[in-house]
Formats: sequence, C-alpha cells, structure tokens
Amino acid sequence: MRVVLAEDLFLLRDGLVRLLEAYDFEIAAAVETGPELSRALAELAPDVAVVDVRLPPSHTDEGLQCALAARRARPGLPVLVLSQHVEQLYARELLADGNGGVGYLLKDRVFDAEQFIDAVRRVAGGGTAMDPQVIQQLLSRHSADKPLGRLTPREREVLDLMAQGRSNAAIAGQLVVTERAVAKHTSNIFVKLGLPVSDDDNRRVLAVLAYLDGER
Repeated sequence: MRVVLAEDLFLLRDGLVRLLEAYDFEIAAAVETGPELSRALAELAPDVAVVDVRLPPSHTDEGLQCALAARRARPGLPVLVLSQHVEQLYARELLADGNGGVGYLLKDRVFDAEQFIDAVRRVAGGGTAMDPQVIQQLLSRHSADKPLGRLTPREREVLDLMAQGRSNAAIAGQLVVTERAVAKHTSNIFVKLGLPVSDDDNRRVLAVLAYLDGER
C-alpha cells in the first residue's frame, strides 16, 4: 500500500515514515511543504495520503487545501488528516465529500501505533477514522452557526475579507478573481444569511456582524 506523507516537522515525519514502513506500507513520498504535496499527489497516485493541516509556505491550512484539490482531480483519493488543530471550514468540506475514505485525527490523541495504523488502513480501504473530539467540535460549531454553515468555502473566504474591511475590488485582488465574481459571492452570502434587500439596513454590515457573532 503506497502512502504520500506530508508533515513539516522532521522528527515527526521521520518517525511516521519508520512506523508505516514497519507495518509494510510503502512510502511513495514524504514531503514537508504544500507545493511538494500537490506534486506528489498528482504524480504518484498513492493509495492513501496522510497529511498535516498546516504546512509551509503559508502555515495555515495548506495541507488540507492541497488534499481537497487532489480529491477534486482524483475523486475518491483516501485522505487521513493528522493535525494538532481542527480546521472547521475545510474539514467540513472534506467530510461532506462522500467519495473515498476520509479521516481526521488529532496528533496529541493518538496514543499507540496500532490505533494509527488501523486508521490508515481503514481510510485506505474506503472507510472513515474520526477522532471523537473532532466530531464534537464540528457538530457544536454547526449547531451554533447554522446560517454560516450554509456558505461554501469560497463564500466564507469572501465574508472573512469583508469582515477585515476589504472592498469588492480588494477582495477580488486577494482571491485572484473578478469583481463580478466577488459581487456574485456577496449576493449569495446575503441570501444564505437571510438578509433581504432593505432601504434601512446595510446588508454588508449585517453580514459581517453575523460572521463575527459566529466566530466568537
């Protein structure tokens, strides 16, 4: 079974390589950055990808975004996320895709080798391996944030930039899209947040307030 592993910390990456090899996995690639992960997933067609969420160069959610992009290019690619963090937005997108195995484990809650290896095998076989704490965080956030939960990842990005005080032109430049596309996303955001056209209320302000309330 061929594995592509993405982890930026050398000692942890090397330890995972040795652990997987001890259980007869073949390491197709062990990389430390988002661009390296994208290339490895595209070129090597592994049986399963084990990825950290936060990779260079951005150290934000690059690993998870690379995995999602790879699944769009190759539907059903099994992905096991191994992270210290629960990245709410993209974790939901990963789990919402019903094609192929998926898993999300927290590093500090993996207590033995058998637990980890079992998770890799289950995901590679098309199953799921979810840390209960991850599920709890996703469910609690979803119940407290239903309107925001209706937004697509791109719409959440647009709303986040709106909350930073960016204009449509600035948002378009940040996301490398047209202002027309931003205007369309903004209109969809207003609809999904239940903000009808009004002469009295500024929907942009109300949308940002809803976002900030949901982020607390």
